[in-house]
Amino acid sequence: MPAAESSASIHVLPDDVISRIAAGEVIERPAAVVKELIENSLDAGSLVITVDVKDGGMSVIRVTDDGEGIGRRDLPLAFARHATSKLRSDRDLVSVETMGFRGEALPSIASISKVRITTGTEQESAGSFMTLTGGIVDAVRDAPAVKGTMIEVADLFYNQPVRKKFLRSVPTEFSHINQVVQQAGLARPAVHLRLLHNGQEVLNYPSVASDRDRILQVYRHLFLDRTFDVRGRIPGYAVSGVAVDPVRAKSSKLPQDVFVNRRPVRNATVFHAVTEGYGAFLAKGLNPTYVLFLEIEPDCVDVNVHPAKREVRFSQPDMVHRLIRHALRHALAGPERTSIKGTQHAGVAAEVTPTASITSKPCDQRHDPNQPQTGPQDATPRTYDRMSSSDEQLEFAHEPGGAYSSTISVVPLGQMLQRYLVAHVGQELQVIDQHTAHERVLFQRLWRKWQDHDLQAQPLLIPNPVELPVAQYALLGNHLEDLASLGLIIEPFGSGSMAIMSVPVGVGKIDAVSFVQDLMDDLAQWNRTPSLEHRIQSVLASLACHSAIRAGRTMALAEIRQLVLDWIDEGLIMTCPHGRRTAFRLSTDELDKLFGRVGWS
Repeated sequence: MPAAESSASIHVLPDDVISRIAAGEVIERPAAVVKELIENSLDAGSLVITVDVKDGGMSVIRVTDDGEGIGRRDLPLAFARHATSKLRSDRDLVSVETMGFRGEALPSIASISKVRITTGTEQESAGSFMTLTGGIVDAVRDAPAVKGTMIEVADLFYNQPVRKKFLRSVPTEFSHINQVVQQAGLARPAVHLRLLHNGQEVLNYPSVASDRDRILQVYRHLFLDRTFDVRGRIPGYAVSGVAVDPVRAKSSKLPQDVFVNRRPVRNATVFHAVTEGYGAFLAKGLNPTYVLFLEIEPDCVDVNVHPAKREVRFSQPDMVHRLIRHALRHALAGPERTSIKGTQHAGVAAEVTPTASITSKPCDQRHDPNQPQTGPQDATPRTYDRMSSSDEQLEFAHEPGGAYSSTISVVPLGQMLQRYLVAHVGQELQVIDQHTAHERVLFQRLWRKWQDHDLQAQPLLIPNPVELPVAQYALLGNHLEDLASLGLIIEPFGSGSMAIMSVPVGVGKIDAVSFVQDLMDDLAQWNRTPSLEHRIQSVLASLACHSAIRAGRTMALAEIRQLVLDWIDEGLIMTCPHGRRTAFRLSTDELDKLFGRVGWS
């Protein structure tokens, strides 16, 4: 059979088909239209933006702003593919500071809808009005000279019935629009944003002065009351925002908002760093929730890796990971030390003193868009090993494990049910779980020794043999060398048995059978845990748990006082390494409220 009959000849697609293909990459649903139009309004310097939609955006999407508008001459060009006022050459791609820059959004939207736009500038005596159908200009005429732009998108996907068929219900599509407006509001607290659906106002975010005020508008006190502040800065990078208190964490994953240079994004490096930052502070089954703002030198982040600009790529992902991880760890440890003295409200971390200005240029290797990439940098979480002590000092003033107890008074009051300790600590009354508090103390000490490469083994007088099934015996045998590096020496002990010969210095008597069973659970997760720190933490947490004071043991007042002092020295962390609560704390103010003493002289 002739070649001409077996395959179609190659030809260039018509412009309208090209535009619809591009629209498929950029415009997935009505929310994508709202996102692109809001970003254009923000780039135009708008301070008031109103989004008005009907039927979940499937019938009409109308966005009105008070921005600089579009001149009459430029108006048709705004709907031409790859026409933009935000780039002049490919070099601009490595330092993009605007929300939109590709020149694809408006032509993509217009190619699959019916568009009406009214716009005006301060420089022109008359405004302009234009209509388009399927990307083709129908009419252009004068309009009132009102600064700003109103763009209306109707009958979305009217000429793409297959795509329209895949849209969800009106409530579902509107929920996506609601989220887009929320994220735009969080990104720009100085901008007044409104959202209306079928004529009813749904969201109204007046301009506010700070990110925290805008978070309060969006997520209310219910979320903010469960969070602590996160702040950190290293050369070229800064992070700020709020994250959930581990004690008040829930199974829900919302919100998990990340903004890079005020652009809402998804990024595996950031999520992994947050998870690492919480570490053993967060109980299994609970999720971190947060709103974080990253400020990064524009040429250190590539926003040109996704058609809808939902993802970014960092030139130095390790630096970003390090900053977020340690900002969280610092915040998790810091507030408890200061609030106990009555100098700061619990749950609000003091800002870390920066070691260098964000204006410095840390990117040694600039991203060149003309150079081939070996692979996506942030497609999957990377393995992040422990940092040296000099790295720790570079970023933050202190880490857990200092002599803070010398400045705090501790008066032990007794023990309840041989399980809970009651003490007057600083300006608070505290009820402390003796097991979880001691577990946290032991874990912090073991963790610090591992970081300092100082985990030494202490031989047991009598080895503890444990019989294991064949599969567990093989699994444990594969990791004996790894465990020995932690001071935990285990050796084969006859057929099908292993014996614990040594444990790290500082670990007390443990029940070998129950400990090894937990250890097997830890080791079973090692191959699925890319982080060395998480692997080590799980083993050290099991060691600490099995050697900590158990419930049911009577403790003298002197022992109670010493345990509380040790817990204070380790930062008064409010969870054990497995996420269980260590203490219930009542400040003087809270006690006064409980007993109705507020306002008494």
